[in-house]
Amino acid sequence: MATRAGVRVPRPHKYHAVATTVRGIRFASKREAVRYQELLLLEKAGVIRNLEVQPVFHLNASHPSQPKFVGKYVADFFYEEGGGLSGPPHRQVIEDVKGFKTPLYRWKKKHVEAQYGVVIRET
Repeated sequence: MATRAGVRVPRPHKYHAVATTVRGIRFASKREAVRYQELLLLEKAGVIRNLEVQPVFHLNASHPSQPKFVGKYVADFFYEEGGGLSGPPHRQVIEDVKGFKTPLYRWKKKHVEAQYGVVIRET
């Protein structure tokens, strides 16, 4: 943080995201907070269920004797969709709200998709 006349002033985010809090949960951007509110409405309407915010996925490297922890990926949301009476069964969705895809994010996304056999939905 920078100081101005002895007062600490937070530095702006390098991608111009503005942190926003909704229902006591801090989101990295307004866009992510808005998506959370949309998902809450979808959950209330019964379109999705089991909404989780900022779930953590451990990243492991393959090793012949045992996997080795190499980091973590924190998604924005995890939920289940579908599963109506006559429709297909519920399917799990990992969702990330993205404005800018950094090289580290791209690598972690590929790692999670390969390790867990899932596809991350970007909104």
